[in-house]
Amino acid sequence: MWRVGMMSEEIIGQALRSAVDRVNQAVARRAKALPALPPRLVAVSKTKPPEMVIEAYKQGHRNFGENYVNELVDKASNPEILKSCPEIKWHFIGHLQKNNVNKLLGVPNLFMVETVDSAKLADKVNGSWQRIRAASTQTLRIMVQINTSGEQSKHGLPPEETVNTVKHILSQCSALHFAGLMTIGRYGFDLNEGRNPDFEMLLSQRQKVCDNLNLPMEDVELSMGMSNDFENAIEVGSTNVRVGSIIFGNRDYPNSAANTPSPSPEKKSKVVSEEAAKKMARLTVSEH
Repeated sequence: MWRVGMMSEEIIGQALRSAVDRVNQAVARRAKALPALPPRLVAVSKTKPPEMVIEAYKQGHRNFGENYVNELVDKASNPEILKSCPEIKWHFIGHLQKNNVNKLLGVPNLFMVETVDSAKLADKVNGSWQRIRAASTQTLRIMVQINTSGEQSKHGLPPEETVNTVKHILSQCSALHFAGLMTIGRYGFDLNEGRNPDFEMLLSQRQKVCDNLNLPMEDVELSMGMSNDFENAIEVGSTNVRVGSIIFGNRDYPNSAANTPSPSPEKKSKVVSEEAAKKMARLTVSEH
């Protein structure tokens, strides 16, 4: 166990440093008109065991993302994470169904919900947050997800509904803090064909939101870019990138459906942890 833990720490530490270096290099390539500020790097820990989250936290990382409500609830409530990671910031970056809103909003250290994709969902999140955090005046950071590619397999608002949806949130959802816009986008776009149309669409939607609702551009974040395209996303203006595999390695799916709850959180964590341990063991070198 000691050797696996040390190898895990070394691998994750190196991967995080490499990711941060790539982020900074991408920022340096930005047009001078864009702010030279590093975007928020969200480490996506989907399917990875709590031990890996703790290791990344020990390396100084604070923002982590999850795609599935059940998995986020399990990890955020894990006793070791609660004990070892008091300043962790959880981002929910998956599709949110209304019947899971209450469960999600009860997550300890929930920092942002990036995937609000309708005014009705915003109303549900707003009402639930008011009830769950009744004694607190803290608002919940949310982003509005846009389906920039038009793919039926992708969730998000049609672009033409963006301005009215943001207007509804600003005027009717007092418990929510509108932080910006988010997109998944088409996977694997070839930049040799030109500028990424999904990034261009999100940029144009931010411009329309700011123009129509009189919002400062710097107050509207853009969450776009993942492991395969985050550098280009940063170059064109992303303020929040969601990166998983280059930090934690390829994902493991011990169950046929990633969002199917296990019989118990303990069993699920054990299965994923054993898979991670096997991978780390194969990578282990001698102590010399």
